[in-house]
Amino acid sequence: MEYREIIKYGHPTLHKRASEIENIDKKIVQTAQNMVQIMHSAPGIGLAAPQINQSVRLIAVDLSVGERKEDLTILVNPVILRKEGEDISEEGCLSVPQIEEKVKRPFHIQIKGVDLEGKEKMFEAEGLKARVFCHEVDHLDGKLFIDHLSPLKKNLIRKKLLKRMENEQ
Repeated sequence: MEYREIIKYGHPTLHKRASEIENIDKKIVQTAQNMVQIMHSAPGIGLAAPQINQSVRLIAVDLSVGERKEDLTILVNPVILRKEGEDISEEGCLSVPQIEEKVKRPFHIQIKGVDLEGKEKMFEAEGLKARVFCHEVDHLDGKLFIDHLSPLKKNLIRKKLLKRMENEQ
């Protein structure tokens, strides 16, 4: 199985809109399988294809981190149809390691997409699951969770991340 590393803050793929998937072929299925493996081993509860440097609209969400197979959701070309309520909670990201901040998200969403067999899926999500779907769809639009913060806080985090990147080189 092909394995890819999670790309980190500053990588250009994380900051651009991902392309729609026209055809669910073997490559897309393989990418989805790789994403699930990477997400579970990280460990994480959500991953978007741009985080493994694949600029396509594909996400994986699993709040059980691999404990319950039925909790895994893989969506191609997901779209959030409705957002309701408000929830402010700590959020982090595998592409922005060791940074957690309070982010405002909708409490309840309705989302649709296509599964790997080409069947349209539509469902509701609340709380943490809604937050994760919003976070992953943001990745598909070239946004990171820190983009939801105040300019001052975002700038402080950006400086911290750039300094960390310099020290790693």
